[in-house]
Amino acid sequence: MGSYDLGDARLRALLEDDVPCGDLTSAVMGVDFQFGRVEFRARQDMVVCASEEAVRLFELVGAEAQLHWASGSQVEAGELLLEAQGPAGALHKAWKTAQVLMEWASGIAGAVAAIVDQAASSGRRIPVMCTRKNLPGTKDWVVKAVRAGGGGMHRLGLSESLLLFPEHRLYLDESPADLVARVQRQEPEKKLVVEVASIQEACTWAKVGVDVLQLEKFSPAQVLECRKTLAQTRLIRPLLLAVAGGVNVGNAAAYAQSGADLLVTSAPYAAPAADVAVSFKAD
Repeated sequence: MGSYDLGDARLRALLEDDVPCGDLTSAVMGVDFQFGRVEFRARQDMVVCASEEAVRLFELVGAEAQLHWASGSQVEAGELLLEAQGPAGALHKAWKTAQVLMEWASGIAGAVAAIVDQAASSGRRIPVMCTRKNLPGTKDWVVKAVRAGGGGMHRLGLSESLLLFPEHRLYLDESPADLVARVQRQEPEKKLVVEVASIQEACTWAKVGVDVLQLEKFSPAQVLECRKTLAQTRLIRPLLLAVAGGVNVGNAAAYAQSGADLLVTSAPYAAPAADVAVSFKAD
């Protein structure tokens, strides 16, 4: 099988959540040790994600499983994604956890891929980055889904990146130039991202050498105007324009055309789950 990103401890915890004391129905019906097979097929065109984890879930309960399509694959409806065989009780233990994980991860991956494709339709292929606004407790497989869809992570959390919000600046009494100089001394390997809400704010921070301006809820027209204004401004160093707030599949191309360097979005996290059909066979 292919590699899987969620380790065995994490996958066992998912199984424990769903089957803490065994499968009562399978036990009562006396089917635990009957041999069976199960197939997972795409019920729709989709971007596959977490298929490796689904295979591993079946292995962890004592079944054998084969992976047919790895995460990141774009498949058509009807494709066989994976199959497993073994004791029916084992198949039932892993079935729903594996299916739900694949469906939700694939839904997010497909939504990311759609935004990536729309941005590229503008003629400019720019990065699509997803925020940390995922449902708490799901970060590991959400990150895998975003990457499977061709996107990247804007931030994994608060510990590894520098993003200066207006809410931080409420408590600061130093000038933008002094602040940037201090940050560059303290964290020379980190890029400083500053969120701004107007072109005037963008110019203020651009002049003092920030690495990235995060344009919060700018329209495509405002992004274009900001790009033109900054082109006429003396800058200490080149910077990137990241557009955040309301970016989705419907406006990705317009933002790419406006001159944004990257798109920051949370929209894929609200995408519907993909539809994976599961069928059992008895031998």
